[in-house]
Amino acid sequence: MVSEIMSDTDPLPGRLDRWLAARGADLVAVRRHIHAHPELSHQEFETAALVARELAAAGLQPRFLPRGNGVMCDIGEGERVIALRADLDALPLPDTKDVAYRSTVPNVTHACGHDVHTTVLLGVGLALAQLEQQGGIGGRVRLIFQPAEESINSGAPEMISAGALKDVAAIYALHCAPQLPVGIVGVRSGAITAACDAVEVRLSGKGGHTARPHLTADLVYALGRVVTEVPALLGRRVDPRAGLSMVFGAIHAGEASNAIPSEGSAKGTIRVLNRDAWREAPDLVTQLIKDVVDGTGAKADVRYTRGVPPVINDRMASAVIAGAAGAALGAERVVEAEISMGGEDFAFYLEHVPGAMIRLGTGIPGAAAGMDIHQSAFDVDERAIGYGVRTMVHTALAALASPSF
Repeated sequence: MVSEIMSDTDPLPGRLDRWLAARGADLVAVRRHIHAHPELSHQEFETAALVARELAAAGLQPRFLPRGNGVMCDIGEGERVIALRADLDALPLPDTKDVAYRSTVPNVTHACGHDVHTTVLLGVGLALAQLEQQGGIGGRVRLIFQPAEESINSGAPEMISAGALKDVAAIYALHCAPQLPVGIVGVRSGAITAACDAVEVRLSGKGGHTARPHLTADLVYALGRVVTEVPALLGRRVDPRAGLSMVFGAIHAGEASNAIPSEGSAKGTIRVLNRDAWREAPDLVTQLIKDVVDGTGAKADVRYTRGVPPVINDRMASAVIAGAAGAALGAERVVEAEISMGGEDFAFYLEHVPGAMIRLGTGIPGAAAGMDIHQSAFDVDERAIGYGVRTMVHTALAALASPSF
């Protein structure tokens, strides 16, 4: 019966509406199951297994990553491939919501919407599988269910090494946006999220009595200079249009109020919207820190850790997904997305092939103002799942038919 819903020749939006009317409740149930059973980065074995079971039941042939915590699956035939990506992992936060699908895992919850991303992509795969059975989709669509987006050693490079981008012409993804009302999608050409790296500064030097700072290296003073002067100096050494931001989130030195310590540390992040500035950041930041510390008599050990590049949406890929979203939902529901200084490892795919990430409105009507991702009480309006499926099915088919890639 469900297959008949997708078998007629009516326009695609109506066909998807009927398919979602039949399968939408199942998808919501999947999302709630994933939300209630979250898994941290690199541990997404049960979530991956659930996805693979659902795809196999639809007649598809999913393939696991070697460790079993990620899944790839091709739909259709032909040399041309369009990829769609979702992330599987949850965050190490408690779930403070009072809902039936509250996390059953202590201090782990889907506070970034990856349960929605996974469910949307699963729905897209099931819908495309039926379209392929009943006339073809004009090429191949590759579903990429990726582990470890939230981890510094993220899963995107692992997926790429496993062949996720083989023969891929373009790649697309979406991300939950509680700032947007449900039913709205945000699209942007160019930078949409920032690169995000981490830096740790460890200082050492002669400590001593606070009555005689001239006989010490005064590490507290040195750390103060690092956390105030280095971010300011970066603003004079990097093109302001690069959008570089350095913010420290942790600083520690000493315990006693009357003793200058011999060791201290500060930890922060560097975020930047420009690829060239991101590539130059490690050497520049390290040198500025050492220059600032040199005058204090302390010794600096700088540990700069690469995170993710900026997500810079391809112009043509953005146009394709904007048009597809308009066809799926109505042009009035497509708005310009704001730039976020958050990081997203979808950027690694865009280092290899053109593509675009969009924002899927998940805002809950009447919810308290300020709801954001990475909060323990984060939740979504589940109608967003249907809007996401509609948008990404249209996007896959439009991209397959586009001569731009």
